[in-house]
Amino acid sequence: MEFKERNRLGNHEDANLTRILSASVTALKRVCGDYDIEDEEFKELVFERSRYVYNDALEYFNDNFLTEINSLSVDKVLETMTLEDGEENA
Repeated sequence: MEFKERNRLGNHEDANLTRILSASVTALKRVCGDYDIEDEEFKELVFERSRYVYNDALEYFNDNFLTEINSLSVDKVLETMTLEDGEENA
């Protein structure tokens, strides 16, 4: 698992890490938009949020990553607007 390698974690917490990663994906999709985990910027944010959760520091995540969260949110809104404009003009 890429997250475990990055954070030098063993196999003893697989179920917990899976739950943390899943919750991070859900939480960030709610805020940033419907991103796929294959998007490198979104994945990075998921990993960072998961790291904060794992270290019992989630209360600091939003403040520390507000710029990245806002950037992804704005990008998704602009993408949606562009797609809607393209459909209207087609």
